Amino acid sequence: MTSPNPQLLRSLGKLARGLSALFWGLPAALLIGAETARADWLKPLGFLPALAVNALLVYGLWQMSDFQKQERPWRHALDRAQLLALVLLGLCPFIYWHNKMPEQNFFTDAVFVLELAAVLFLFNLNLVLKRLGAMLPDETLRSETRQFTTLNRWLLVALLFFAIGFTCLMQFPHPSPQVGRVLVWLNRASDLLLIFFILLPLAMTMALIWKTKEVILDAVFGARG
Repeated sequence: MTSPNPQLLRSLGKLARGLSALFWGLPAALLIGAETARADWLKPLGFLPALAVNALLVYGLWQMSDFQKQERPWRHALDRAQLLALVLLGLCPFIYWHNKMPEQNFFTDAVFVLELAAVLFLFNLNLVLKRLGAMLPDETLRSETRQFTTLNRWLLVALLFFAIGFTCLMQFPHPSPQVGRVLVWLNRASDLLLIFFILLPLAMTMALIWKTKEVILDAVFGARG
């Protein structure tokens, strides 16, 4: 029986740790970002909680960077996700500052860019998972990753188009009664739309991360056994 490659096992171990960091960091970033934007109980800590959870995302992607460095599609997808994670890390303090000074247009614009970067980050993270699944020797995982990452990306693209359309409608100074009714309906349905276009892709992304990590851990311990 041939001995397993120590370098490969080491990179798989770091890959599993990176996926764990992403699994816990994604919902934490969403929850803490939302609480920092509107709640008072995080105010004594300033922007440190948001900074910590976004740093966890950067750490997770950095841990994954040792795996299969020669695979260009995988490296390109991972590099884009790392760049967007750094953008999120740099912009997350503006959530706290916007909460403190909501009248400042600069902080409002920075939070808008942060939200856009977050959607693009989740989009690119699904590309990372698709590239990763294609390299792992599990046909079921490969098929599920290909299907669900495609669905997630279409949902996120639909969210971007919806946000652009809603923003354009809001620019009308004196909207017609029909446009006004559409805006009222969109405001009432915003929670359901958020669940469908954000929480659904987030939940499916977390499920794919968890399953990919389990496949990797089985490969590591199976090789050692």
